[in-house]
Amino acid sequence: MNRNFYLLLAIAMIATFGIACNQTDATNANNANTENATAMRSGPDNSEITTTTDANGVKTETRVFRNNPRISKVVVTTRNGQRTVKAYSATGEEKEINDVGDALSATGEAIAQSAGFVADKAEDVAGETKEGAKKVAEKTVDTAEKVGDKTVEGAKKVGNKTADTAKKVGKKVKDAVTP
Repeated sequence: MNRNFYLLLAIAMIATFGIACNQTDATNANNANTENATAMRSGPDNSEITTTTDANGVKTETRVFRNNPRISKVVVTTRNGQRTVKAYSATGEEKEINDVGDALSATGEAIAQSAGFVADKAEDVAGETKEGAKKVAEKTVDTAEKVGDKTVEGAKKVGNKTADTAKKVGKKVKDAVTP
């Protein structure tokens, strides 16, 4: 009985040790799978590129533009050899693009153009507004000059008419007073 007891105890200890080792290996494997490889580098056009690779091998490259008025970032994701590129405007709009070439080295303006982000329209509108205001001002000056000319003409006519009427009234008064 002592012998059977020690034998069962030894089997239980071996089984416990084996289970513990198996769990440690599984934990280490899970930790290795959840770790991401991350790298950062400076990019062209005053940008910074961060590259991460997850446990499944999906590579994500994020390029952040520091001071571009049309585009804030580009995210390039490579999964199973297939690459997708998404551009984000300075206002937060998101568009998938395919015809920019290498989004990690293209200029911000080229990426914004490819995505169709139109921040330049505001500048065009401002220019058109300025031109329109200039035309309105010129038209106002022309109209004011015409009104002024007509006012002078009208005043001359009224003045002449008043003078004629005053002469007639004066003559009638003179004729009425003189017997």
